[in-house]
Amino acid sequence: MAINALLIRPIAVLPSRVGDPIRPFALGLWNDIRPLLKPDVSVSALRKALATYVHARSYQVAVARPGSMRHDINGEPVGPVSDADRLDALKKYEGFKARNGSSVDASASSLAASASKRDAISAHLLRRKDAPR
Repeated sequence: MAINALLIRPIAVLPSRVGDPIRPFALGLWNDIRPLLKPDVSVSALRKALATYVHARSYQVAVARPGSMRHDINGEPVGPVSDADRLDALKKYEGFKARNGSSVDASASSLAASASKRDAISAHLLRRKDAPR
């Protein structure tokens, strides 16, 4: 709601009320949001509001969720969240949990384990590919 208050019209990618799903932003969404800034609002205020939103725990959980999709300004899915972005969000989520003294839940741990296994397999295959014959 705080972000929409800075804009000349609400954007559908943001939740309109408490309990609505958090949707990961499409990459480059800033370019679509910036022109909607109210004339009396500074660009830095919008940047701060967006930064607060995308660095929030609930946003990071939405990005880290397996199968999550990125959404355009109208709230339409435009593509999957990359494995690298999902893993980065997971690490941020783990940081939130560590600061609160809680342990990471099972789904977050399994996501990290599968990403680590994928990385190990990729590294092994790359080494084999580059090895002299």
